[in-house]
Amino acid sequence: MYKEETSGSTGVLHPISSAVSCLSSTRISQLPAVAPLIPGMLPNMFNFTAPTQFNPLAMQPQAMTQQATRHARRVYVGGLPPTANEQTVAIYFNQVMAAIGGNTAGPGDAVLNVYINHDKKFAFVEMRSVEEASNAMALDGIMFEGAPVKVRRPTDYNPSLAAALGPSQPNPNLNLGAVGLTPGSAGGLEGPDRIFVGGLPYYFTEAQVRELLESFGPLRGFDLVKDRETGNSKGYAFCVYQDLNVTDIACAALNGIKMGDKTLTVRRANQGASQPRPEQETILMQAHQQVQMQRLVLQVGGALPTKVVCLTQVVSADELRDDEEYEDILEDMREEGRKYVHINAIAVFYSPTSCNIGNRA
Repeated sequence: MYKEETSGSTGVLHPISSAVSCLSSTRISQLPAVAPLIPGMLPNMFNFTAPTQFNPLAMQPQAMTQQATRHARRVYVGGLPPTANEQTVAIYFNQVMAAIGGNTAGPGDAVLNVYINHDKKFAFVEMRSVEEASNAMALDGIMFEGAPVKVRRPTDYNPSLAAALGPSQPNPNLNLGAVGLTPGSAGGLEGPDRIFVGGLPYYFTEAQVRELLESFGPLRGFDLVKDRETGNSKGYAFCVYQDLNVTDIACAALNGIKMGDKTLTVRRANQGASQPRPEQETILMQAHQQVQMQRLVLQVGGALPTKVVCLTQVVSADELRDDEEYEDILEDMREEGRKYVHINAIAVFYSPTSCNIGNRA
């Protein structure tokens, strides 16, 4: 049997027993005051003062916000050297972000977390803000421990959702030169207007590919993908034009063009290609003509077009030893060539290493 005994504001249950009955009222009054109990709680379970009371519901909005923005705050870093670990990657990106002026969320480090897949040599670097993650995209191609790394958006990145969370492009005023990068060299390659250029001959240099693409206008971003071990081109590239209206024109004009033994595949990288608008048709026709001329330039190693046509493996050295046969060959060439174009002159050359006869014209 329990009896409720009240002392001031306390409502403590005491069992009736001889041990308790022997306590005097004086001793009970000397017990320290106990704060009012919350039903079901023990005394001192939460010893918080009023201004700092714990409110678990207050933590939920921040946690939900971090989860909702996480896809836009992470960046993919590929091509890491075997020596890379979470700490070195975090330290490095914190340093370069500060060096280029990419920290926009206030003082402190930009990197919150790093996850590394050592087998596949890539990492996910989580930034503290969406804007800082977008600034980090400008670091594509930066050297990390002697190796150029790729900085991309992760596969769960949603451009349409990210657009409402913060800037989706790097700040154009970043000081990329402070970390050895050229502004616009590989940055700015995000968004629906990014173009995939495949089927490039492996011997095409960056300058040649750029020259071909820039026949439609200046580029905001360009990346010729290369083999990490050899440094050779992999035969494809990505680009974004400064004037986004050029995107569909360039895709339509370049796609299917023959380059040596290769055929170009040019389309929007996100597969969401749209057809050129009617007002773009005139520009498109002019672009086709310009591309054809540019292709001729590239196929002859970058030399300017000339009026000279070079034919190889036409005759043998033995056929040229006889003067009469030599004259017959020249006449045959003139007659055959005049069926198509006006011929000013014909010259026959052959290598002194293959025979001892000098050049004859």
